[in-house]
Amino acid sequence: MKIVGVSACITGVAHTYMAQEAIEQECKKRGFEVKVETQGGLGIENELTEDEVNEADAVLLAVAIGIEGQERFEEKEDEGRVLIVNPADVIHNPAEIIDKLVALVK
Repeated sequence: MKIVGVSACITGVAHTYMAQEAIEQECKKRGFEVKVETQGGLGIENELTEDEVNEADAVLLAVAIGIEGQERFEEKEDEGRVLIVNPADVIHNPAEIIDKLVALVK
């Protein structure tokens, strides 16, 4: 399974990167391919390409603010393959959030 995501919190510091790490660790445990873009205090890092988004089975947006480039995910949203959660939720319950994301694909 291929998952892409974006993490962004209000201040753009701690929770942005903690959410990224939680998503990546949980996906790697399950053998999933994963790439998480961060939109934080340092700007956009690890930016997702159009191909990466198109090839993804699902998209996880761990965001507490509006993000740049959200229109990239419109097709996946139309397919019901986008999950939007608060960054704190994925930090505290990464397995539960990834389970919900997997359920969107099945």
